[in-house]
Amino acid sequence: MYKFEVYKDKAGEFRFRFKASNGETMFSSEGYKAKASAMHAIESIQKHTPGAAIDDQTTAVA
Repeated sequence: MYKFEVYKDKAGEFRFRFKASNGETMFSSEGYKAKASAMHAIESIQKHTPGAAIDDQTTAVA
């Protein structure tokens, strides 16, 4: 099961990471001073990314 983990870093800022069902961290956030800001960022990701496009910038020109 995929999940977001919210935690406090060494500097006391709130961060989150997105983990795959196998426990691997897929991505991490920036630091937020307020927990509410981190939670808002998670909600925004959940709401706005279901059909996100892929911009593959690794395609070589022949």
